[in-house]
Formats: sequence, C-alpha cells, structure tokens
Amino acid sequence: MAKHYDVVIIGAGAAGLAAAATAIANDKKVAILEMGDSPARKVSISGGGRCNFTNAAVSVDKYFGQNPNFVRSAISRITPNDILKWAYEHQIKWEEKNPGQYFCSTGAKDIVKALLKDAKNADLFLTTLVTNIEFIDNKFYIYSKSDEFIATSLIIATGGTSFQTVGVSDFGYKIAKQFGHKIIPVRPALCAIQTNSFSSDLSGIAINVEITIAKHKIKDSMLFTHFGIGGPAIYKTTVRDFNDIHINLLPDTNAYDFLRSAKQKVGRKSVANVLSEKLPMRLAKWICNNTKNIADYKDAELKLIAERINNITITNKDIKLHNLQSAEVVRGGVDTSNVSSKTMESKLQPRLFFVGEVLDVAGDLGGFNLHWAWASGRIAGENA
Repeated sequence: MAKHYDVVIIGAGAAGLAAAATAIANDKKVAILEMGDSPARKVSISGGGRCNFTNAAVSVDKYFGQNPNFVRSAISRITPNDILKWAYEHQIKWEEKNPGQYFCSTGAKDIVKALLKDAKNADLFLTTLVTNIEFIDNKFYIYSKSDEFIATSLIIATGGTSFQTVGVSDFGYKIAKQFGHKIIPVRPALCAIQTNSFSSDLSGIAINVEITIAKHKIKDSMLFTHFGIGGPAIYKTTVRDFNDIHINLLPDTNAYDFLRSAKQKVGRKSVANVLSEKLPMRLAKWICNNTKNIADYKDAELKLIAERINNITITNKDIKLHNLQSAEVVRGGVDTSNVSSKTMESKLQPRLFFVGEVLDVAGDLGGFNLHWAWASGRIAGENA
C-alpha cells in the first residue's frame, strides 16, 4: 500500500532535517527516507565531534563551485544570527574556538538532538534505500525495496560522496540526471594533499604557513604527514581552484635577510641551527642539513636556501588530492544553473528540490558547509 505525503525528503542529514522542520512548520505531511541506520551521521562527527555549526564570516566568497553567486540569496536570508537564535532556542551551549567560529560546547550530539526534535512530526524511515523514482500525473512515485511513497514535492538531500566511512551514495546525482540536470564532475575538497615535495621524516610537524594560489593568500596551520601535507591551510587550499601552490614556511620573516644577518652575527653556527630559532629542528635540517658554518656560505647560496623557505612551489602534476574517503566535502555535484537560487527548486522539473552538498556548492573550512545545509534546507522546506 503506497504511503501519501505532501513532501518526501531523501536523506536525513543536516540539509534534509532542516528542510523537514520547515515543511512541518508549514503544516506539510513529511516523510524522510534515509539509507543509513541513523540520521545526521556526518553532523555527529563534524568538527571532531564538536560540530562547528556556523560562522560569523558567512559570505559569498566563502563558497566555491562553477557559480559561487548561487548561494547569495540563501545566505542573505538565513544568516549566522538566525542559526545562533535556533541554537539558543534549543538551549545549545556554544563557544568560539576562533573568533566567529561557533562550536557546540557539549558536543555534536546536542545539535543532532535538536534537529530531530524539530523534525519529530515527520515519518522517518531508516535503512530505506530508494531504488527508483517516477513522475506521473503531477506526483512523484518513490520506490524502495519494501515500500512505495507518493509525494507532491520531492527534496533531494543525499549529500555528496565525501566521508565515505559514514555511508554515502551518488543516488542524488542519478536522480538529477534522470530529470535532465547536468552533474559537474566530483573531486575531493577540504582534504590533505599527497605530494613527494617533502620528506616523510617531517611527519607530525605542524607550523603556521602562508599559501598563495593565484591572487589568494591563506594563512593557517599546515601539518606534515607521512604522505604529504594536511591541516587547515591545506584544507582551505583544496576547496579552491588551483594549479600550482606556493608555500611560505616563515610568513612574517624575510628568510634571506634573516640568514644574512645571522651570517654576520653568529657565523660559526650551521644554517640548520640558525633556522631552528624559527622552525622545528627536523624541518630546519630538511631545508639545509649541511654542517658547515653559515659564514662560509656565499650570499647567492643563502638566497637559494631562503627561496626554499619563503617560496616552496608545488606544481599541479606533483599534487594528488587525498581520496574521497577522508575528504570533508566534494567540489562538484548538481549544476546550479538549472536550480532556482531563491527556492532550491529545479527549473527542469516542477516541485523537485536540491539542497546541501548534492549541489555544486562547497564551503570553506570552518562551519560554512553546515551553514549552507541549514540555509538551503530551510528554503527548500519553505517552498516545497
């Protein structure tokens, strides 16, 4: 026997639950179909389990995709203050780890609890794998292995294909294609980089760096790993469009001037010993592991060493993005050119909506992706 609903939402993640809450508030009968055995699995582990749920710096330039401006309407209508108000109403305690970066101080579980409370009047079907969808006589017919659902509106909140350990699916892309939407090829983002540009002996060292890509500069912490580099600075790099990347290991120091000055003052020290004043010794030795005195170096040689500090260039061919298994989000997804930025509704299929990470929208590191989930989900829920 088919189950009838005003709105069926596929996916019980952040965006799907936000959409459900808003649709319910508008007196809609709602069902949420979730392939996994629990809702909001990504939310539960976000921010290291503390859930960075929004950021005061939400703006268009924090989002990436073929059309970053797509987010403008949604993020101007659903602001960080709206999300903080929601958290306050649910008695969620938050803290700012960095200025404007809001974390749940009691853990992500409280965010999940609040989402489920808002969506409690929806029928939630777990371990429900949708196998087929049809649009017949102005209704969506949604089939799973054991059930049939009929809906007036359908919201696709299946997420991207990142963080595969929590169970993800490309089903949202398949539905989009079925109704004529183009899919922008998907790649990992907010992830580490595999490169042979550094020694694996540096693994475990974290330092503050400045990364330059095109006209953009990113200042944050970088972590050396056994396969390359990671940490916030690299995560922020991978969500952007880049070819070559330039890394400055001492952003606030002109390394050449520093080495020349040391040559005059402490000429009997080795370069590694001089650099260890500014950098971890292991890294200093990797830069120059010659035991001769710094006074014995020509200025031209010091200039080459300084270049290895202030401007390490890694070319595109030497970069491999770490896999989708560990990426926090993906770049790519449903092309936004055929989706309304004001309602999240498909321009090709009436009453079909796309929200969250299934779209070609990727936010920067720091709560921007969850904010996009809340904003796009709420707006689709209002309009479905």
